[in-house]
Amino acid sequence: MTALAQINERASSAPSAVSIADVTKVFGHGHAAVVALDHISLEVAPGEFVCLLGASGCGKSTLLNLIAGLDQPTTGTVRVASARTGLMFQEAALFPWLTVRGNVDLALKLAGIDRDERRARTTRLLEMVHLGDFAKRRPHELSGGMRQRVALARALAQNADVLLMDEPFGALDAMTRDRLHDELEAVWRDTGKTVVFVTHNVREAVRLGDRVVLLASRPGRVAATFDVTIPRPRRIDSPEVATLAATITDRLRAEAAPVHGH
Repeated sequence: MTALAQINERASSAPSAVSIADVTKVFGHGHAAVVALDHISLEVAPGEFVCLLGASGCGKSTLLNLIAGLDQPTTGTVRVASARTGLMFQEAALFPWLTVRGNVDLALKLAGIDRDERRARTTRLLEMVHLGDFAKRRPHELSGGMRQRVALARALAQNADVLLMDEPFGALDAMTRDRLHDELEAVWRDTGKTVVFVTHNVREAVRLGDRVVLLASRPGRVAATFDVTIPRPRRIDSPEVATLAATITDRLRAEAAPVHGH
């Protein structure tokens, strides 16, 4: 059975990890009101890796904030099966005065984990992201890719079933990003977490996702959904990834094209 078939089977027998029902989000009031999201509905199955894709300003980050509970929809409902979500952003936002170990340990401390268990879990998380030898380093001593690995370990430390990622590799060079794709996929496979991953990079979405949800802009709405049936592991430069990415790019361009007469 393929990974996608397994996810579909779980989806039919388990409640959604994330359920977004007819959600609209409006910022401002009256003439200054801006509709960021327009009647979006989306279900994410437990253990599924979903990529939200779209041009800048299509509401990807707004939708992620709603899932995280950092903001509330104007209308509609957002339900997350997990009581806690893990967050990872484009900027690692590490505490510069803490070591690598200290940054991960702090997340566990805030979750109320006792010292001995924190030590063991921090060690395990750093090994998971291949930073065991860098535990005593401070953020300024690390490369951009290594700082993002620390951020991933910190997000995993929150012990959330749902991991929300907002363009976490967008500022990295192509080679570093490719390595982190492999590591993220390995962590996802090993932990069984549900991942909602925001990106504007079409090939990245196809490389990582079980499903790519394309959002149209102004206002943000679900324009199309693409199941990614390419077997894993995938390469971002493979012909299969390139072919599907080209199809999605064509649809993305069609959504962005101006309407004649306006």
